[in-house]
Amino acid sequence: MRPADRGPRPQEGVNAYRAAIRRMRPGLVAVGGFSAVISVLMLTGSVYMLQVYDRVLSSGSVPTLLGLFTIVAVLYAFLGFYDFLRTRMLSRSALKMDLLTGTDAFRTWVRSGIAGGDDGAARRNAVPGREAADAQPLRDLEVVRGFVSGPAIVALFDIPWVPLYLAVLFLIHPWLGWLTVGGSAVVALVAFVNRRVTKGAIRSAMAADGVERDFADKGRRNAEAVVAMGMEEAVTARWRGLHDAALVSGQTGSDPSEMLAAFSRAFKMLLQSAMLSLGAFLVLRGEISGGMIIASSIISGRALAPVDQVIGMWRSIGKAAEAHRRLDAFFAGRAAEKPRIALPDPQGRITVSRLTKLAPGLPGTDRARILNQVSFALEPGDGLGVIGNSASGKSTLARLLVGAWTPDGGEIRLDGATPDQWDPRQLGRNVGYLPQTLEMLPGTIRDNIARFDRDASDAKVIEAAMLAGVHEMILKLPDGYATSLGAGNDLPLSGGQIQRLGLARAVYGMPRIVVLDEPNSNLDVAGDDALTKAIATLRAAGSTVVVMAHRPSAIAAVNKVLILHGGSVAQFGPKDEVLAAAIRPAPTDAPATDAPATDAPATKPASDVPAKVAGRIRSVAASIGPQPQVRPAKLRPSIFRQIDRPDRRSTP
Repeated sequence: MRPADRGPRPQEGVNAYRAAIRRMRPGLVAVGGFSAVISVLMLTGSVYMLQVYDRVLSSGSVPTLLGLFTIVAVLYAFLGFYDFLRTRMLSRSALKMDLLTGTDAFRTWVRSGIAGGDDGAARRNAVPGREAADAQPLRDLEVVRGFVSGPAIVALFDIPWVPLYLAVLFLIHPWLGWLTVGGSAVVALVAFVNRRVTKGAIRSAMAADGVERDFADKGRRNAEAVVAMGMEEAVTARWRGLHDAALVSGQTGSDPSEMLAAFSRAFKMLLQSAMLSLGAFLVLRGEISGGMIIASSIISGRALAPVDQVIGMWRSIGKAAEAHRRLDAFFAGRAAEKPRIALPDPQGRITVSRLTKLAPGLPGTDRARILNQVSFALEPGDGLGVIGNSASGKSTLARLLVGAWTPDGGEIRLDGATPDQWDPRQLGRNVGYLPQTLEMLPGTIRDNIARFDRDASDAKVIEAAMLAGVHEMILKLPDGYATSLGAGNDLPLSGGQIQRLGLARAVYGMPRIVVLDEPNSNLDVAGDDALTKAIATLRAAGSTVVVMAHRPSAIAAVNKVLILHGGSVAQFGPKDEVLAAAIRPAPTDAPATDAPATDAPATKPASDVPAKVAGRIRSVAASIGPQPQVRPAKLRPSIFRQIDRPDRRSTP
């Protein structure tokens, strides 16, 4: 069974964690039944001692001793068997919980890393007082799994059967029962005080641990900059401060717990001595036998053992309770999944209507608009170059187009359907995305290009690599396509090499919608040429390509241009017209005209383009010159034939 296929896939809108706990209930009920049987069998030792002292020693009968021992051996065999079953069922229940929630926890955890994306989802998944991304569900799941399969939960299952031992003590003598009840009350009070004192400290300690681990992980990922710029000492000092804060917070919670646990252990031994003293007094009065002294002492110790264990492991119980609370909050309140049908694969028609995206912030506050009323339309085979100054909204538009973020207003339609009408896996196979900040995942180069698809063929991987112009580069690596990246096998790849591998991953499978965010920021001339060929080939195959560009070579193979300024559309239209309008001097007495009443804005005159943006457009136009017309291809071209002829440029 493949790991990703283990357990049913939870539905959106259903708290997968609560559903997993409900699935665990039959097993936990069985564990409770086994605990009841074990609690009864735990009386075997005390009853055996009672019989030995009162029956065997007084009669001197060896056969009676052998018979009693045989019975005791059988009962202890059953005790061991039921204890094994209880432990096995708890470990299997912990494994079942992980199988039912682990996949969804990882998926939700990955999505929570999209900073500033779906604010609604972030709020729904938020833990009170903390951001959703700080919840660390995988670590919390590990804590809860360890608790379910550990000794602490066994003590909790034994506590409900403490009255059984008290009842036996009352049957021996009421004074012994009341002494044990008084001792149990003291121990229970200690447990309650322990919980009240350590609850806040445990929560603070777990939060501090999360902050410290997050800083350490990010410091390691940025090791080159830290060492090169002499930040190592300062960063280490910051980590030391966070680590010390976590240690202090943890110790603040453990100090009272350690003191109370020590008091509980000492009081338990004192209570056993008190039981022996009271028993001896009752023997002297002739109210109980001598064997009852030993039996009552053992039963009293057994009655207090679960409470004593809970106090001793209260920190782990508290951490498990806090992790349980955070997991429940993390999975709770997610939007219900809309019913979907199997739509045909998208062909690449994109319609953006009045798209608006607000900056992250609290609901109800006045948040800035990253994108404001952006509208345009693209047909299959179109190539769109998005130009604009920094912070004009280009990367935000890219994230919205591929579905990484959701809009706060307006809509995006792919072949007439909104993205949420598609099955995410089906839509993802038809979308290629090259983000501005790129990092390869641990695995082989083949795995990364194939998007970790287990059914990917070598031919499709090589086709994507050749389309991105990295096939020859990959063959020169130590193990070719089997070269490992990350996970202790950090290969010193340049930024341009990583970007071209990311391009190969984006074009894998010839997706119908390809969005490239600054795809040539780290490329040399050869990389720029390969990028231009890739865009032309994708368009000729009918794919719609959107390129966010700062460098002019990135839009050499597109046929349309969108100019963003301050999050709004300054111009949109055919590339030649937009660039020509930007180069022409604006008329001084041009009359004002009303904007067309359509969602997709027409090309605006050059006078509407801000001076800084117009200057950028002029430099772009001067760099790339005129562009030949695009001839859509009816049949999918052979990638191998095009790439094998480097002297022949493919024109879409």
